[in-house]
Amino acid sequence: MSHRTLAVTTWSLEQTAPDDLVSTPAPDASAGVRITRAEVPSPEFSRFLYTAVGGDNTWTDRLGWTYEQWRAFLERPGVETWVAYDHGTPAGYIELDAQDDGVVEISYFGLLPAFRGRRIGGHLLSYGTARAWDLAERWPGVARTKRVWVHTCSLDGPHAMANYERRGFRLFDTTVADEPLADDPGPWPGAHG
Repeated sequence: MSHRTLAVTTWSLEQTAPDDLVSTPAPDASAGVRITRAEVPSPEFSRFLYTAVGGDNTWTDRLGWTYEQWRAFLERPGVETWVAYDHGTPAGYIELDAQDDGVVEISYFGLLPAFRGRRIGGHLLSYGTARAWDLAERWPGVARTKRVWVHTCSLDGPHAMANYERRGFRLFDTTVADEPLADDPGPWPGAHG
């Protein structure tokens, strides 16, 4: 039995100083967009965000996580989820993961399909990256941030790479690997058909 694969290019980008961040202006207050940290770890909410944002981008690596795996990850010191809301509705999120030696990974970032193309993404990425740079102020015992990094791939949205570069991220690595073709994971069967 053969499995179909697809060549996927992954680009890794970084900032090495807070001054690298090129912020985009926040939407006008009347636009109804606000960004809030989800301070109470909630596997249900985080899995919702993951499937709703990543469903049409073939995010599959966490689909098999159990409730306990989600909980254990979310409760780690230095893991933060920042959610953008548009008039009270979740529009997207950015997930930060403090790693060793002052490194913070933007492990996930994106918008739900209905909110793309509305200038929310640049603001959310700017805001979330700034929170990566000041993460240690909220987490006693976590090292001061010296580097923020992220990876994006050819399966992500067509504007992802340009958004990272406009925010001041610089490319430091590119890889190409064959990955198994996965069924569209959701947020529910047939949602993007």
